[in-house]
Amino acid sequence: MGSGIHRIGVISDTHGLIRDEVRERLSTCEVILHGGDLNRKDVLNELEKIADVHAVRGNNDGKWAAKIPEKLCMELFGLKLFMTHDKKQLPDDLTPYDLVIYGHSHKYEEINENGKIILNPGSCGPRRFHLPVTMALIEVSDEEWNVERIDLACDK
Repeated sequence: MGSGIHRIGVISDTHGLIRDEVRERLSTCEVILHGGDLNRKDVLNELEKIADVHAVRGNNDGKWAAKIPEKLCMELFGLKLFMTHDKKQLPDDLTPYDLVIYGHSHKYEEINENGKIILNPGSCGPRRFHLPVTMALIEVSDEEWNVERIDLACDK
């Protein structure tokens, strides 16, 4: 899968807010994956100062985000991944992918299907509907990869 250990930060639904706690966690990553609803270009710019960013456009991303794709397929440190904002836009056949990422619901979800992970990192932007504020970190090594759920202690 590559050499050494690689860290990937997975976030979604920041809705214009990059919390200090999120920034701190992402600073340990080589790559950031954003599942959409950045809401403002300056959020993307701020994330790009931390690490390489791959993002998809969410339903709340305006005209400024027209060049951000709605769907993204790529290989990263040996992982084949697919990313979109809304779970309804997932392809019917997920066979080619190791990791599938989406956002939109603000609810953390991690499903393991025969070694394939389908992941919604939840929202690490403004708290919504009393849901927890969450994100995920992925560590990839030559032998394996795993996902860690991060719950952030946030008042708002």
